[in-house]
Amino acid sequence: MNSTRSPFLTLALIAMIVFLIFQLRDNKRRWQTQTELITALTNQVVAAAHALPHGVEKPAAESEATEVYKRVSPSVVAVANNALVRSGLFGVQLYEVPQGAGSGFVWDKKGHIVSNYHVVHQANTLSVTFPDGTRYDAKLVGIAPDYDLAVLKIDAPPEKLTPVTASPSRDLQVGQSVYAIGNPFGLDTTLSSGIVSALGRTITSMTERRINDVIQTDTAINPGNSGGPLLTSSGKLIGVNTAILSPSGASAGIGFAVPSDTVSRVVPQLIEKGHVTRVGLGVQLLPDHVTARAAVNGVAIYAVSEHSTAAAAGLEGLGVDRLGDLVFGDVITAVDKIPVRTIEDLQAILDPRKPGERVALSVTRAGKTREIVLPLVEER
Repeated sequence: MNSTRSPFLTLALIAMIVFLIFQLRDNKRRWQTQTELITALTNQVVAAAHALPHGVEKPAAESEATEVYKRVSPSVVAVANNALVRSGLFGVQLYEVPQGAGSGFVWDKKGHIVSNYHVVHQANTLSVTFPDGTRYDAKLVGIAPDYDLAVLKIDAPPEKLTPVTASPSRDLQVGQSVYAIGNPFGLDTTLSSGIVSALGRTITSMTERRINDVIQTDTAINPGNSGGPLLTSSGKLIGVNTAILSPSGASAGIGFAVPSDTVSRVVPQLIEKGHVTRVGLGVQLLPDHVTARAAVNGVAIYAVSEHSTAAAAGLEGLGVDRLGDLVFGDVITAVDKIPVRTIEDLQAILDPRKPGERVALSVTRAGKTREIVLPLVEER
């Protein structure tokens, strides 16, 4: 019996083995298909994770910031302010001691560097260092303390100098994205981003004069950022970072920048003459506290320069009546229909003007108002 059943058992075993082989092959194909599907899905997830990183910024914003940094950072420099200190028994040894630091940026191919006045104030020697570590001695070309601006010059090859292009600050809008590049706390060439928080702000310079039309931004500006550029999303200059409002001395989200319209007007004058040309009316003005005490509304003229166009137009200053009492002469109440109450109001209107440009004054004397058109004259 065993001999008759063995062939059937053998065939059955062979059939079983063939079935198992096909089953395993089919399972292998399905396993490979599932593996390929899982791999494809995993790759998609990884790609999506890289395309949308954690954070609030979109890829376009990140690309924008990166492009601004790559394009402009080679033009931003660290400015070192050093003092010469004497030492030794008879004070014959001189040492350079760092007394301040800030930022600056390349203005032109001739080696002019723009920074803040307070960065270079009281410097005995100045140096400029580029992001690649290249250092140059710098000389001071001109200063404008009333605008907290200064221009330095270095002897560098033109291929080393990539000027930052200025854009009109008058076109700015609140909420617009801006970037600041500088050297906060001595850290080399850092980028911070934010928005324009407000326009038309006024801050006080080191000379106690008001700087008008200043840009307010929440971009992080810290010690060392001063003098660096405030940039649009296209990498154009729209301001020079100058100050922060903070009780701790570090950024509290309120920073200020001198607008590029002011910078573009002041810097060429500093390069050409070393100082800023101020314009005036050819008159001396009475201090505001005197006119305020006398309840006079406007800017009172103290004296008129002899042989000036103001004198030819009949303007008069402070005088004395028959009883020997002081009497007010002409009081300026408006310039080109813009009301003025203080000397700062008047100067804010005149600052952007040029010598020879004509302005219309509204002046009052003895209760009567008249209009006078005068050409502006250069003053120092």
